[in-house]
Amino acid sequence: MNSDDIMSDDLLFDDLSRKIESKIDKKLIFKSKRGGLKDGFKKGKVINEVLDKPTVMTLYKMITDHIISYVNGAISAGKESVVFWGVENNDVNVALKIYLVSTSNFKKREPYILGDPRFSHIKKGTKNLVHLWARKEFRNLTQCYEAGIPVPRPLHLTKNVLVMEFIGQGGAPAKSLLTSEVDEGDYFQAISIIKDLYHKAKLVHGDYSEYNIFKTDSGLVVFDLGSGVDLRHPNAQEFLKRDINNITKFFHKRGVSVEDPDELFEEIIK
Repeated sequence: MNSDDIMSDDLLFDDLSRKIESKIDKKLIFKSKRGGLKDGFKKGKVINEVLDKPTVMTLYKMITDHIISYVNGAISAGKESVVFWGVENNDVNVALKIYLVSTSNFKKREPYILGDPRFSHIKKGTKNLVHLWARKEFRNLTQCYEAGIPVPRPLHLTKNVLVMEFIGQGGAPAKSLLTSEVDEGDYFQAISIIKDLYHKAKLVHGDYSEYNIFKTDSGLVVFDLGSGVDLRHPNAQEFLKRDINNITKFFHKRGVSVEDPDELFEEIIK
């Protein structure tokens, strides 16, 4: 590639950056646990570990393909992804989960992929692993949604950008169990979801806790399904035990009567 080609690519990227920036209501508002982050797009660099050049191109294509209309801003940030409040062309709110291609944290997630027969071919490289993780979460959400399990409805996936139903109102996500008042009914529903994941979707969540469950007016909704594994995964039962123990400890600390986690495990795997 000669210097003219590089200059042409840079000019195209600058043009796309300006277009997408105007499309998403002139600026993105980034948030993280440490406070606000600066707005903007910069040529060829990762901005706040989210908007690298390929991600900007992906978002722009999703806009021009009328998958989304624009993006209002970030609503949650983690080590592996940032979730944005987006809007479809019909003014319906959606959640855009952008997996961080720049992070090395996905290396720690390999045990949740290796051994899952649905994903037997893993290409080397962080970008490939991130794209595979995105496909895995999309597939897990689809299996759960089709099985009638309360999860955000998966809508679209392109590379490292997952579009799904927005759980919340007015751009504000629903509260998690962690930040909600809970009772015995919530506990029984949380356990029922674990059972349905196992028997109906043929999955184990792998990271089931008060952090990954919304409490809505119509009941609990489980999210963050990227860690979910097929029942044929060699560590599926180990992950199931951990899921049961985690949610049991949470409700017990909140003063809710709980069942013995070992008995629950035996009941589920029968």
